[in-house]
Amino acid sequence: MSASGYYNSPWPAEDAGPARLQAPLGGAGLGLRPGEKLASVSRSTLMSTMPVLGDPGEVYLLTHSALRAQLGLPTTSCVELVDAGSLQTRHRSPRLAGGKMWPGGMALHRDGSLYVVYGHWAHLLDRQCQPRASRQLPVNLPYNSFVVLECGLIVTKNLSDTVPARLSVLVPGTLDFAGGDIECPEPSIARLSAVGDTVYVVGVRSIFRYAWDAARGALVLDTEWRFDYIGASAQSYGWDVVLADGDAWFMDNGRHRYRTKMLGAGVARSANRLIRVSLTDATDVEIVEISGIAGGSITNPPLVDVTRRIVVGYDSANAVMRAWRYVPGGRGLEELWRKDGFGCASHMICYPQTGELVTNDFGRGGEHVVVLDIETGAERGRVRLGGETQGVVFPAVGFGRDLYWCSMRRFGRVFVA
Repeated sequence: MSASGYYNSPWPAEDAGPARLQAPLGGAGLGLRPGEKLASVSRSTLMSTMPVLGDPGEVYLLTHSALRAQLGLPTTSCVELVDAGSLQTRHRSPRLAGGKMWPGGMALHRDGSLYVVYGHWAHLLDRQCQPRASRQLPVNLPYNSFVVLECGLIVTKNLSDTVPARLSVLVPGTLDFAGGDIECPEPSIARLSAVGDTVYVVGVRSIFRYAWDAARGALVLDTEWRFDYIGASAQSYGWDVVLADGDAWFMDNGRHRYRTKMLGAGVARSANRLIRVSLTDATDVEIVEISGIAGGSITNPPLVDVTRRIVVGYDSANAVMRAWRYVPGGRGLEELWRKDGFGCASHMICYPQTGELVTNDFGRGGEHVVVLDIETGAERGRVRLGGETQGVVFPAVGFGRDLYWCSMRRFGRVFVA
């Protein structure tokens, strides 16, 4: 999958790129060997959302305020360049205009600049976190991040489960609008994904896509590709979609009661499901229950290891994680392993070279970062970061045998000791 709209680093954006493969664009992995253990350093934050990497030693952290939201006031975001080892702040942006609270997004564009979308504002920053341009977005709702197309344009979307989603396209360098907004056929909670110049939208009941038409200067709906994943079921909306091996993969029952943890936060009476939709034929679909337990729910995407052809789904509300082997372009999932009583909820990391899957496990003792063998589910290592909330946001790989983990009010570096 191409991430050529992004800066050339191991992890320039959330999930490492617009296809949401959650795999680094460089580096081998942790490579945990028998006898080795994980260690960590961490610091308190406001509401941390994600780290991204620039050149070696450049680690950027996106945070946002929260207390103002409880007073009905607009919230703001902030970007820090932190020390790659100690996590101490080297440079910090001023408070960036935002709006209604929801975790936003940040990425290093191939032009070398940082871009942030938070609230109903977009910002362009230099590498010392200083603002160079800002743009207020059209809808007074939180915008949940963005994707960078292969052509370099930036596409963002408001978040809502009641009013139709609107796609805005921004020009890098100026944040000018590239044409008018596009109104989607339904609301959307999930973050956008993309391959090349095609944007995928998981709406509250169907998945559909738009392609950027340079001649028209607009996103154009693909009227031949759309799948109603809700149908006659009582499921709730889906979350972010992974685009891998010719298929779109996502999970449903996204409505929940998360405050500090996903455990027990499901609201639907049904089990949540893993859904596959072919990128070439939207009638070629496969749907499987993940835990089979009522009240299943998630708030993030599955993980797909295209090297081993493994897909990992989970039910955060019931603390179940499950993995299958898949056949590209074919039907039938072969179950590999299942872990019950495992409190995973966050975006993850897959190291293709070492077969390591990095996730979280929340329970007694708070939040742990755990490394699993993706083929067997066997645990290779774990470490407690000290956070008291169950992480549901974004990690990033490090520049060596390390990684960075966000857990709302905690930001940590995990490394091989």
